[in-house]
Amino acid sequence: MAEKPTMELMDAILAAFNSHDAAAVASFFAPNGVMLAPAGPEPVGRTLVGPNAIQAALEKRFVDSPDIQWTEAKTWIFENKALSEWRVRGTAPDGSTIDTLGCDLWEFEDAKVLKKDTYYKLKTA
Repeated sequence: MAEKPTMELMDAILAAFNSHDAAAVASFFAPNGVMLAPAGPEPVGRTLVGPNAIQAALEKRFVDSPDIQWTEAKTWIFENKALSEWRVRGTAPDGSTIDTLGCDLWEFEDAKVLKKDTYYKLKTA
């Protein structure tokens, strides 16, 4: 029987994000795991494939926004999938304030992330 995601696993992933530990976050992904960033040149935003690409992108994100934190998280698990809602706050690379709501759609295989697909609200003037 395949190991399914747990709330403890989801809490550990969030803790790795909030401690800005890009290597730890990447370690939760399967070798062929995919992270779909919400913004980028593709219709899906930006596709990152594999732990190395994910770690490199997150290292840059954590340097560019050194105070970024995901809070107010709620998570639901359905078989091998999960949904997490959160609020992200911090400082953007241009010095503006980040404060938005978003969610991640997760897919797992044997407790490793196969896909993390991020969506968030875009605040406008």
